[in-house]
Amino acid sequence: MSSNPRNAPFGSILSDTMAIATYRNGAWSAMELRKTGPLEIHPAAHALHYGSTCFEGFKAYRHADGSVHIFRMARHIERMRRSAEALILPEPDPQLLASMVTTLIDRVRADVPEAPGALYLRPLLFGTMANIGAAATPSTEACLVVLASPVWDYFAGGIRPLKILVEEQAQRCAPHLGMVKTGGNYAAAMGPTLAARKAYGIDQVLFCPGGEVQETGASNFLLIRPGHILTRSLDPSFLHGVTRDSLLTLARDLGYRVEERVFSVDEMMDWVHTGEAALSGTAAVLSGVGTLVRNGNEHPVADGHVGPETLKLRAALVAIQQGTAPDSHGWLTRV
Repeated sequence: MSSNPRNAPFGSILSDTMAIATYRNGAWSAMELRKTGPLEIHPAAHALHYGSTCFEGFKAYRHADGSVHIFRMARHIERMRRSAEALILPEPDPQLLASMVTTLIDRVRADVPEAPGALYLRPLLFGTMANIGAAATPSTEACLVVLASPVWDYFAGGIRPLKILVEEQAQRCAPHLGMVKTGGNYAAAMGPTLAARKAYGIDQVLFCPGGEVQETGASNFLLIRPGHILTRSLDPSFLHGVTRDSLLTLARDLGYRVEERVFSVDEMMDWVHTGEAALSGTAAVLSGVGTLVRNGNEHPVADGHVGPETLKLRAALVAIQQGTAPDSHGWLTRV
């Protein structure tokens, strides 16, 4: 680790140990810990040619008493299993993957930062079968790796409102694979996002194919008012975010009316005259949107600042993650 990593970009600092297991002949190997570094992979590996790869991302937090707790590990492991199923990859054994995560955390426990930092965990699964003619054949071999990355305060420079482009034609990815956390989906969104950033100075693109609000290239999207949240109902076309689910659960606990349904760009534009908009995800938890760019015109979201409801919901979830509020839903796993 760097001697001064706190200002490093999210995910760019890695702990010096990783966990690894392989799948061959119909079975997973025992896990092992290795020094973090290059993997030997055949140039004909299925993942390199046909995109048979998926990943997860979640965090472990150090509480005030020094103990370390993983947030919603079981839910992330289950989502990775579903991703593997959709990509016809060997599905990771849940107990094996959980053991890889907890064993790795125990080995690099000193790397877990104090709050508001955390240890970001990145399980990665990819097909290793060496066959460049296997475009219509699933990989029968795979590698499962878990990386650990100490991350510090995501908002160290202060919480600022985001500027989002409303894209009403293009889709983020293939609709039947939107719920799969695979690298190709992020690559598909990168071109439109970088082009819009150059043209409009935006942070992310909100994909709204056919005029129906969906998600950005890397986050779920929520509309928020006092006592009321509106977000897209789950379907295969976008990621079923664990942070999204956690925030909606807490919102219901706090008495919010939570609507999960299809809604249009026009309805969103009406909402933001007075209401709030936000993006949810593992890295930032909940980020307020201050401006929407539609048809080349900028539209402020309410007063253009991060709204009080967004800050309230974010604080409620962060308090559970950091151990300063009760974990009434059993989301934390102590390591």
